[in-house]
Amino acid sequence: MDDFYCDEVLSGKTAVRVVAETADVLAFHHTQPHWPVHIVVVPKRHVPSLIDLGDADEGLLGKLLVVVREVARDVTERHGAARVVTNLGAYQDSKHLHFHVNSGAPNPS
Repeated sequence: MDDFYCDEVLSGKTAVRVVAETADVLAFHHTQPHWPVHIVVVPKRHVPSLIDLGDADEGLLGKLLVVVREVARDVTERHGAARVVTNLGAYQDSKHLHFHVNSGAPNPS
């Protein structure tokens, strides 16, 4: 599966706990969290990655970053710190632009 977010989350096949939502962006708790606080923020349409926006324009990227900032601000206020991470190339498991907003020590594997 190359696009978990389109194939599972945005299609409704996999239920998620929504944190924030706009017409263009969805933020939700990760389905298999690696950190105690682990939120994923995705555009609601397919965008391959941060360096390959496909047919999306930078306006969508701006809308996505507004939500990332809001979620990161909330996590920082609630937990004292936050990380914002996106992956590219071989590190990007799902080929759909997404940001992880997380806090705390990684959960044991």
